[in-house]
Amino acid sequence: MDTNKFFQSKFFKGVLCGIAALIIILLIFKAGMIAGIKKAEFSGHWSDNYHRNFGGPPNGFGGNLGDRDFLEANGVFGQIIKIDGSAIIVKGRQDVEKVVLINDQTIIERFRETIKPENLKVDDNIVVIGEPSDAGQIVAKLIRILPPPESFKPLPMPRI
Repeated sequence: MDTNKFFQSKFFKGVLCGIAALIIILLIFKAGMIAGIKKAEFSGHWSDNYHRNFGGPPNGFGGNLGDRDFLEANGVFGQIIKIDGSAIIVKGRQDVEKVVLINDQTIIERFRETIKPENLKVDDNIVVIGEPSDAGQIVAKLIRILPPPESFKPLPMPRI
């Protein structure tokens, strides 16, 4: 049999197209597997830190579901107890410590003034609004420094 005729035959072209189609199908399948593995890894890490991410009750959902059992998932209000580079440890409600991460997009304000992260100090009272990371930390979008609690004086009640 002549090899030139074989390579130009419809049978060879059909087999070649079939092999090319099979390779394309396998590549698409492999891409789907990679995407699935990435989603599964994220889901696994997220579920490992479910309580810190979602703020579920400490005893699980079978226990007491009162409002005090839920943690702040997307923010925290409290006092800075430690500053470690771009991470701030805040003691919040019920003395729960939360890790707040600061990045270049974080806005830090004291009253109407925007300040730099270096101006934050231990014992500052802050409110943080952000989003949870898969490690249970809060990535800060906005930090507001509040005046010390003793400077809050109730307004006198008006006489009627």
